Amino acid sequence: MPSNSAWNNISTESSVKENANYAEPLSVMQTAVESVSTNTTLEVPVWEDQTPAREFILILHFADFQNSQLRQFNITFNNNGRDNYSPPHLATDAFVDRWKAPDGKYTVRCRATAASKLPPMLNAYEFYAIISHDNPMTSPTDWMASEWFDVIQEGIRTTGTTQAAFATPARDLSNSNLHGAISNNFTLFTALQYFLDSNGDPCIPAPPPEKNGNRTLIIAISVVVPVIAIVALVLAYLIWRHKRKPNVSSADLPRELEVNIAPASRKDNGDPLTKVENRRFTYKELEKITNNFVQFIGQGGFGLVYYGRLENGMEVAVKVRSESSSHGLDEFFAEVQSLTKVHHRNLVSLVGYCREKDHLALVYEYMARGSLYDHMRGNNGVRETLNWRTRLRVVIEAAQGLDYLHKGCNLPIIHRDVKTQNILLGQNLQAKIADFGLCKTYLSDTQTHISVNPAGSAGYMDPECYQTGRLTESSDVYSFGVVLLQIVTGESPILPGQGHIIQLVRKKISAGNISLVADARLGDAYDVSSMWKVVDIALSCTADIGVERPTMAAVVIQLKESLVLEEARLDSGFRGSISTMSDTSVPTTTTLSPLAR
Repeated sequence: MPSNSAWNNISTESSVKENANYAEPLSVMQTAVESVSTNTTLEVPVWEDQTPAREFILILHFADFQNSQLRQFNITFNNNGRDNYSPPHLATDAFVDRWKAPDGKYTVRCRATAASKLPPMLNAYEFYAIISHDNPMTSPTDWMASEWFDVIQEGIRTTGTTQAAFATPARDLSNSNLHGAISNNFTLFTALQYFLDSNGDPCIPAPPPEKNGNRTLIIAISVVVPVIAIVALVLAYLIWRHKRKPNVSSADLPRELEVNIAPASRKDNGDPLTKVENRRFTYKELEKITNNFVQFIGQGGFGLVYYGRLENGMEVAVKVRSESSSHGLDEFFAEVQSLTKVHHRNLVSLVGYCREKDHLALVYEYMARGSLYDHMRGNNGVRETLNWRTRLRVVIEAAQGLDYLHKGCNLPIIHRDVKTQNILLGQNLQAKIADFGLCKTYLSDTQTHISVNPAGSAGYMDPECYQTGRLTESSDVYSFGVVLLQIVTGESPILPGQGHIIQLVRKKISAGNISLVADARLGDAYDVSSMWKVVDIALSCTADIGVERPTMAAVVIQLKESLVLEEARLDSGFRGSISTMSDTSVPTTTTLSPLAR
């Protein structure tokens, strides 16, 4: 895209999911521009058509590289457009519009809404002129076939860098009066199934001549190979039945058991939510309890989250799946079914759900103090810094929730997305684990792992699981170890120019000075032994080999020991120069000093 002083160039190395209807090169969707601020409109340079009678088609391509803050903006293409649009996270979405401007002037603008925390962005755009014919003779089902053919044939492109994928099933050029060889550009129409040339004859490419020897060889291979494959499969099955071991992975289990892993993939199994006892809301009820979704409180990969209040006054959080979300029915069913099976004081409670036509939503208990991430990074208006004792209490409660998932359920549940954003805090800062969209459940108590495709959040994913595809409870332990390093240092998992937080902490502690690692906002308000103990726990949790990591039950015990050390320091009556610290937070503008309880 052309440069502009009102734009910032942004990019990502993460993979971006392709759009089935408008395929774009990955290298294009990994780059974008955004306005320099939310007050600056992102405007594609104005262009003017010298033949105003022509009609144009515009395609804008979007994919956001972050999902921690709301990016929402209005798109306008002359007098058309779309309001309150949020690009999907690491997934390609397209805005397509068609317009004929009487004066031949065309403008595209993206302007941030009042609720948006980030400026508008754009990954790529395409602009096509529709070349009209005096006597078009194409079939009605041939969507602008001859027009698009001219566009491709003449090479008319805009300054955008991508290419649209056209799904045109038929081409009828029988009355076009065209002559000569058929252009190879028709191969760009990958969905083309039927084609008539200028004589009205169907164009079927002649098969290349085959030699008798090659034909005999092909027939032999086509018969022998399937027979060998069937015999091998039968033998493998018999050997497996005879020597089957009790430890199996989810890939080895019979198909009838897979409903617990991917409930939405079984179309012949009925509605997986028929046994769910939680309240089922209608979309109109969601509009009522959220006051038409007026109060936005967060955003995730599934969609936007809104504040609501039930008829009995209970406060709730309503997570609504956006149309551009990369999360589908599998994640929706996994979260509903998991939360209806688990009940623990440190796991967020599911109040109900909505599944009505195209509307999918989850209704949770409302966690008034946001997430641990908000408190560590100062997001969403959080200005206080949690003191060391409060940080320990929060991670102990989160660890208890994970330990319940691993050992307290009938069959172990692996969360797969443990991070500070998914540790929510109630009014009294009680911590609860949230967001079960990626969780997986063991199918038997003898199962040692689950075979999966890698999933999770950058910086928190277990490298061993990523390389082997073998998911175990130790993958959650690794992610939780990263969370522990965050409450120690106050840093993000991945630090620009410094690498991962694990390598950074290991490098700093080699000097033997814990103050080089501890969050500077804590000052000296912590017990040194308590801090060292948490660092040791975190590095043990993030060991490269999963079997060397502790269980969450062991982590809970060690964290409680660390809390005892910190509370002993407070109980000792130690004083500094200032004695006005709150029980849960550290003032950000004063000299720090702990208080006795």
